[in-house]
Amino acid sequence: MKKTITFEDIKNNNEFRVYLSKGNDLLGVLGYTDHSAAHTTKVAMAAAEILTKLGYDERTVELAKIAGYIHDIGNMINRNEHAQTGALMAFSVLGRMGMEPEEIADVVAAVGNHDEDCGLPISPISAALIIADKTDVRRSRVRNSDFSTFDIHDRVNYAVERADLSIMPDRTVILDLKTDNNICSVMDYFEIFLSRMLMCKRAANYLKAEFHLTVNNAVIL
Repeated sequence: MKKTITFEDIKNNNEFRVYLSKGNDLLGVLGYTDHSAAHTTKVAMAAAEILTKLGYDERTVELAKIAGYIHDIGNMINRNEHAQTGALMAFSVLGRMGMEPEEIADVVAAVGNHDEDCGLPISPISAALIIADKTDVRRSRVRNSDFSTFDIHDRVNYAVERADLSIMPDRTVILDLKTDNNICSVMDYFEIFLSRMLMCKRAANYLKAEFHLTVNNAVIL
């Protein structure tokens, strides 16, 4: 029997909880930044805020929250192509939970298109997920406690002292960063994040909005 699946249903589902936790553990072994429930919850809430402020209906907002929360479950299998494997995993779990097929299709398409290697904004849900995911840059995501062994990913994230994502009334989406230039230069940031920021720009355009990046009060993009 098909039913309306809520964000709370997803958060309380043991399969999603375990797969997200195992995926985060695997990435920890590989030396990646934190991809725990702290990240996925932040992404879910940011995706929902983006669509709410851009005037989308409540159910679309709820589906964006769901996609945001589960988008990284594919890391349980492998970091490579994790968006596609995660979409297939989500397809299976959501089907067993009784979600409507039309909504399953929307959620798994968003999950499968969130990675910058091959993803594209193909719906409001996917566009909001892309922006929410790629703008989660913060010091607390760094798991390595030995500064002397930081790689560029660690330095870039650790350098971010503050990251604010704002959606303005004129449909401008702004990521405003305050960074410590003694830890990471703006050029280092772009070496790692340029493709992600351009993906955010495309996603905002899909939503008939504009994306801008400011770093230490300077407009970068």
